Amino acid sequence: MLVFLGENDAPSMLSYAATGARFGIGFFLPFVVLTFLMGFVVQEMTVRLGAVTHRGHAELIFDRFGRFWGFFTMADLVLGNFLTLVTEFIGVRAGLSFFGIRPSVAVGAGLLVVLAAITTGRYWTWERITLGLAIFNGLFVPAALLAHPAWGEVGHALLYWTPLPQGKNSEILLLILADTGATVTPWMLFFQQSAVVDKGMQPRDIGAGRMDTLLGTLLASVFGIAAILATVPLFHHGINASDFQAAQFAQALEPWIGHAGAAVFALGVFEAGIVAAITISTSSAYALGEVLHTGHSLNRPLREAGPFYSILLGSACLAAGLVLIPNAPLVFIILTVNVIAVLAMPPALALLLLLVNDREVMGEHSNGPWANFAAVTVTVLLVCAGLGYGLATVFPRLLGD
Repeated sequence: MLVFLGENDAPSMLSYAATGARFGIGFFLPFVVLTFLMGFVVQEMTVRLGAVTHRGHAELIFDRFGRFWGFFTMADLVLGNFLTLVTEFIGVRAGLSFFGIRPSVAVGAGLLVVLAAITTGRYWTWERITLGLAIFNGLFVPAALLAHPAWGEVGHALLYWTPLPQGKNSEILLLILADTGATVTPWMLFFQQSAVVDKGMQPRDIGAGRMDTLLGTLLASVFGIAAILATVPLFHHGINASDFQAAQFAQALEPWIGHAGAAVFALGVFEAGIVAAITISTSSAYALGEVLHTGHSLNRPLREAGPFYSILLGSACLAAGLVLIPNAPLVFIILTVNVIAVLAMPPALALLLLLVNDREVMGEHSNGPWANFAAVTVTVLLVCAGLGYGLATVFPRLLGD
């Protein structure tokens, strides 16, 4: 559950907000549901992999595929995680700026929450604190209700997938990739598998882990849809949100959903950034700890896992500092990071597929035909999306804009 609520992070929720404000619900509402189904397929495999092997994702890649692929995936993960961390603190800054809180104070408060979460000395306590924060992702639901969506249109959109909306093809493709990257990203693989190991899950716990992942998928998809619905009034009133800075979504919504609704939306963005800052920095620390063969568990005290905690807090501090640079194009950074995430996903998925089909590693818990069909379908869709974006970038006239 935690990995999906953590993946409903600040860039994800602001990407959904940009989607609802620019194109409404017709095409993108069912598309977002599809991306969460893709995410479940991927994360269910990491639960099995961690419970059976009791080893982290980075460690297994180095062991089974060698140093080249190990360092390749680590470079991919560390760079992607750091860029995403920057966007999480953009969300923290944006959410609190609605209430007139200065950026330096907002970012400092976010860092204090990260520090408080990681100094508990036990994985169980850390997980409860983070889950307690993550449940506030549900703040987007009252924001959506205050937008008074037309439920008949919502039901029609979910049941009858409408064609692509009219608009610049490059902009539509960017949002398709950004919304995909909002639910399927490399850090999720590394974090969930390491968390399963740190939690001490066994093969007998796979069923419970699968149900936990399914519940997280359902909750996160509802909250993601709510973020789209909350900003649909901007679409209906013809308000151009393409050049919005992150904080401006809540401000622009205030005339249509009231001060309370806008405040709830802003708090939701703040929460999304905080929870993801905790989980993503932990993902980097887990993976680097596995590769460096140093203590890499939230069950270990600081004196036994100094590098682990240093990486975790150091990456968060550096990312937070970059957010304070004046006049940075924050929404562009957010959408770009989600696009990078989806472009980086196919190699990670290919290695994951090889691992869960390796009977030496998985034994009786290796993938069956249906699991492979679903996983290969997800991989092909992501590869096609990545190729489409690459071709559109190199040959922009292909899109006819």
